[in-house]
Amino acid sequence: MAPLLIMRRSTTTPKTSSSFTLSPPRGISRAYPSPLLRCPLKRRFEVDVPKSRRGAEARASTSPSGGDVSTTLTMPESGKAGEALADNLKETSATMNQEELEQFLGTVADTLVKYVASAADMSEKVVDLSSPEEIAAAFDSAGASLAMADVEEAVDEGSLHKALKATLDYSVRTHHPYFFNQLYAAADPFAVAADWAAVAANTNVHTFEVAPVFTVVEKEMLSKMARCIGGGFAKQHDGLFVPGGSIANTYAMHLARTRAYPDAATKGNLLGPRLVAFTSEQSHYSYKKGAMLTGLGSDNLVAVACDETGAMVPSALEAAMVEAKAAGAVPFFVGTTAGTTVTGAFDPFNAIADICAEHGAYMHVDGAWGAAALLSSVPSVRGLMAGAERADSLTWNAHKLMGAPLQCSAFLTAHPGSLQESNSTKAAYLFQPDKLYGEYDLGDKTIQCGRRADAFKLWFAWKGLGDAGWAKRVDHCVDLAVHFEDIVRSSGGEFVMAKPRTYANVCFWYVPRSLRPWDPATASEEDVAKMGRVAVGIKAEMQRRGLAMIGFQPLDGLPNFFRIVFASCMNTSKADLNKLLTDISKIGEEL
Repeated sequence: MAPLLIMRRSTTTPKTSSSFTLSPPRGISRAYPSPLLRCPLKRRFEVDVPKSRRGAEARASTSPSGGDVSTTLTMPESGKAGEALADNLKETSATMNQEELEQFLGTVADTLVKYVASAADMSEKVVDLSSPEEIAAAFDSAGASLAMADVEEAVDEGSLHKALKATLDYSVRTHHPYFFNQLYAAADPFAVAADWAAVAANTNVHTFEVAPVFTVVEKEMLSKMARCIGGGFAKQHDGLFVPGGSIANTYAMHLARTRAYPDAATKGNLLGPRLVAFTSEQSHYSYKKGAMLTGLGSDNLVAVACDETGAMVPSALEAAMVEAKAAGAVPFFVGTTAGTTVTGAFDPFNAIADICAEHGAYMHVDGAWGAAALLSSVPSVRGLMAGAERADSLTWNAHKLMGAPLQCSAFLTAHPGSLQESNSTKAAYLFQPDKLYGEYDLGDKTIQCGRRADAFKLWFAWKGLGDAGWAKRVDHCVDLAVHFEDIVRSSGGEFVMAKPRTYANVCFWYVPRSLRPWDPATASEEDVAKMGRVAVGIKAEMQRRGLAMIGFQPLDGLPNFFRIVFASCMNTSKADLNKLLTDISKIGEEL
């Protein structure tokens, strides 16, 4: 691999020309192996661009220390285009020398380190809520407007640094102890460091030859996760890190279709059987998108009834599959859920696996949120995943409860070769069978070409935390949820549970005095409408003050309730939760 060349502005040439020096990084003494540029890299290489000529000829000269240069580079004779190129080379910030480069990146790194290190600072707001116009004004003040002009001029490094600080200042502090809005939160520091390294390496994890470390790491990480799942996965597996849980669930449907109708890849769906998929009515919307994307069609995705917790009812699934068969369809796929988005419910995997086996259907587990339960030291928490090892495939988002930086999602299947069978196109320019270590290439079994080194973040954090560290984190998150539920249930009616708690989600209402005691089953239509506005108003006020962020939504005919989720809560304590409920109560009284 050729060493990096650093371009810097020459200080020894007349102002009538644009002159730059191409220098190697420190310690590099080999000649640059390009046929265009063969010069000893310890020497300076100058490109003079006289503006007085139409077009420009790039002349190579020797450095003061001597050394021949054997190649002349000629820029196109294109008049104004040549001059514009010369001007661009003269003005671009890419002309930072090594010292300037290190200073700029060092300043940026210092800012980022301080930001990450401030994760537990309760004096900071969760969000400095601002309008789009106020955010734009902040970037204008930084000297780097958000707007992109038709002809965009380069800004100086100082303005770029100010813009970076403005980005952090006006973004939501997802690592704050009071960020409970989504199924992700604080990023693990080990994993953050690994993500920085992956960005610095800037390679594509599709072949071993360009990503030797990252391809091996991905295989090792998938192997560890498969052993955590157990069952058939521990015996044999295949998998990929993919861009999010939605894509992972779509992979599952894609592989299931290939198994049910192998000719789909070449002949399309039209000539095959009518395939029908099943998932719970509280499953993630990505199943519906997967049905649309694979050509199955959303009309052929059956929503199966759930119980009070949000878990799929096996008898309802059985009835739906029998009905589909009677109509001449083929039940080919069942998408189950480990940790539903709202209530955190886990489907009964063993019962569903039995039904899938009876009907020959492919079983997938969307464990984007709940698969982390496998790492818990508490048997009842691990038991939530009982039977998941019998599935054909599983989604696992390490960027959710575990705290890997977004995004870090794995798709695992218990059937080696199925990814290759469904996705391979054998692009000859990338996946040559006779090249060195080609068996480690990952790209041909994906639907992507460009791939980030997402597995490295999880691998690095796992090495830093170990199994015991992950268990401690998962247990802490679930313990916070249990504590929060206990406070709600013992509040004397000021707070009321909206749904039973299963995992690390707690669904609850704050009940204004005028609506106590609250029972949605007996409440009037007017009171239900009033309750639906309570969570909306409290959340808006918390956002305006920067106090906390908690999501809300209606479900199953119930009016809006808060859904607090405990994801990667490494910075949150039980005392913090006590104060949070006190703040909600005060705001509720004020409103």
